[in-house]
Amino acid sequence: MRTADFEFILPLELIAQHPAPRRDDSRLLVLNRNDGHIEHRRFRDLLEFIRAGDVLVMNNSRVIPARLRGAIARTGGRLEILLVEENATNDWWAMLRPARRAQVGVQIGLHDSKGNPAGVRADVVETNDEGHRRLKFSGTSDIRDQLGRLGETPLPPYIHRDHELLEDRERYQTVFAEIGGSAAAPTAGLHFTAELLGQIRGRGVQVCFVTLHVGPGTFLPVKTETLAAHKMHEERFEVGKETVRIVNEAKSSGRRVMVVGTTTVRVLESIAAQNNGKMVENAGKTRIFIHPPFQFQIVDALLTNFHLPCSTLLMLASAFAAPGETRGREMILAAYTAAIRERYRFYSYGDAMLLL
Repeated sequence: MRTADFEFILPLELIAQHPAPRRDDSRLLVLNRNDGHIEHRRFRDLLEFIRAGDVLVMNNSRVIPARLRGAIARTGGRLEILLVEENATNDWWAMLRPARRAQVGVQIGLHDSKGNPAGVRADVVETNDEGHRRLKFSGTSDIRDQLGRLGETPLPPYIHRDHELLEDRERYQTVFAEIGGSAAAPTAGLHFTAELLGQIRGRGVQVCFVTLHVGPGTFLPVKTETLAAHKMHEERFEVGKETVRIVNEAKSSGRRVMVVGTTTVRVLESIAAQNNGKMVENAGKTRIFIHPPFQFQIVDALLTNFHLPCSTLLMLASAFAAPGETRGREMILAAYTAAIRERYRFYSYGDAMLLL
């Protein structure tokens, strides 16, 4: 398929800059995959679409304050650092802006929130094919311990802020976030409250978790002419034995596995593809690129947000709308057209879609 097949026009005012006042007060578009029927609901109405025996799988990765600021020691030129992946203590891959200033050998002095020297240094020691820089930190026993003091919430580039808002520290985080490591939130989970999760469990639904640390590559559009030529970004994941047990038992007994977010889908389907459709306890990295046509082995229902044109996330949703076929693209774009007409809010702080 061609990348241009996943293009659409979105009015700029529908790009959500702030979250809904209440997590569960977002809107929810419900798409029935069998007949294309669409319903417009509130997120709290999710309870009407679940049933006893369902399994709900969510990504419990926690967003870290991954955006740092500093200056080149030799020239004083300002740099912005976005931590992407930890290799070892004080050893990280990162995206730097402007990248042209961050050549191997450059030393960067980090600044605190007021722009003062923080006593922590980052040395650029390597670059990779994706344009990321490998940084070695000094002046601290572990840069992770300094992120609360020096770091900022790594909001995606389409959310415009002159400075970090306190509300972003809390709202750009799911209520079930546990394991720190993401440079972006698994945004479909942002709509849940602890109260709603309690009500879901009270309906006889088993809630379980995977961990996938979301990287900034999740926001990047596909730029190749065809999907086959695109190189997918890599993300680290982990799945424990309890989630494996719950999901395998559900599949073997014919119960639905409902998944929150495209990141969770990538974990489950990555493992299933390597293990004859079964879940196994696993930790590693995935580059799986799910696009039409794709045959899903684990996921039976998907809760997701509204995504960027030509993004891998939009392509995954299109694949799920019609598994094993290509017509899911038309179904999803028709749903997006309805969402735009109804003034739904798009992207990370936007509204949600449930595909059944």
